[in-house]
Amino acid sequence: MPRLRDLGIAIGTLPTGPLNAITDVAGVRVGHATLIRGDAVRTGVTAIHPHAGSAFVEQVPAAVVVLNGAGEITGRSQIDEYGTLESPILLTNTLSVGAVHRACIDWMAEREALTDDFVIPVVAETCDGFLNDLVGQHVTREDVFTALDGASSGPVAEGNVGGGTGMGLFQFKGGIGTSSRQVVIGEVTYTVGVLVQGNYGRRRYLRIDGEPVGRALTEQMPLRAGPPEPERDGSIVVVIATDAPLSDRQLARIARRGTLGIGRTGGIAAHASGDLLLAFSNAPSVRVARPTPIERQIAPLLVTPRVHDACIDPLFEATIDATEEAIGNALVAATTMAGRNGNTLFAFPHDRIPRRT
Repeated sequence: MPRLRDLGIAIGTLPTGPLNAITDVAGVRVGHATLIRGDAVRTGVTAIHPHAGSAFVEQVPAAVVVLNGAGEITGRSQIDEYGTLESPILLTNTLSVGAVHRACIDWMAEREALTDDFVIPVVAETCDGFLNDLVGQHVTREDVFTALDGASSGPVAEGNVGGGTGMGLFQFKGGIGTSSRQVVIGEVTYTVGVLVQGNYGRRRYLRIDGEPVGRALTEQMPLRAGPPEPERDGSIVVVIATDAPLSDRQLARIARRGTLGIGRTGGIAAHASGDLLLAFSNAPSVRVARPTPIERQIAPLLVTPRVHDACIDPLFEATIDATEEAIGNALVAATTMAGRNGNTLFAFPHDRIPRRT
């Protein structure tokens, strides 16, 4: 599928990573399970592993920020309390959160040999009920295992895939998008990668690289069987990964900058919108291994380096730009899809991308 840069739009001035994807952060892996069956199943699940090993064995600092809370992200209270992430991150539709949560526990029990330890998975959602038979709850244990086991560190599929299969953006088809940026702090190059599940926005608010393109795009509005309904606000989940050594407090600052990327595209954090952002650092120096009983006695102190707050601005810029571009990539990668009751979301018309002279 095309990306914004294929269509002549590069957000900001910072360089991207080699893939321009969240997987440019070394060790991050992404997998999808996409469900398209019959006339009414348009859904799926997306899995993000924070590093090459087990997040349960070696936790990473993390933070969750809520811009508007009409949505769900499980495990948030524990992340708020401990400042660490202990599971993969899973994205799906609203009514499949429970099934995905249970399947993640099953997967971790089988793959990571959980015994008497408890684990609280992180599962976030947006609502695909316009195209998908949401109440049917079609995401299964096997789908979650497919996404988790199939995750890789290579290019990330975008648009109508995984958890984004049935989602819409600015009343066009939407879904999964990703982008990355690289910054130099001191003499070290760090990467920030973003993945979004985009399902929000009213057409007239849409901006691409600052241009209010949505105001003129009055054609190809969503096709709905039956009487028209009021505009929906929708939701977005933003996952921000970095290899810069940061504390959970600093990652909360990073996540808040992701909200500026949402705003640049025309998001307003509407009343009924669920705008959820999770940021984590997988720098080896800040990971936290589960201590053994002996380690609890002889090595109770943690000493972890982190980027100085006075030097963090490049990471803020990288986060904002990568979030904005990830949303744009989700928009232009998605293709027209018909679903439940014949409801249809149309692909964004690529010939309406603003051209730079």
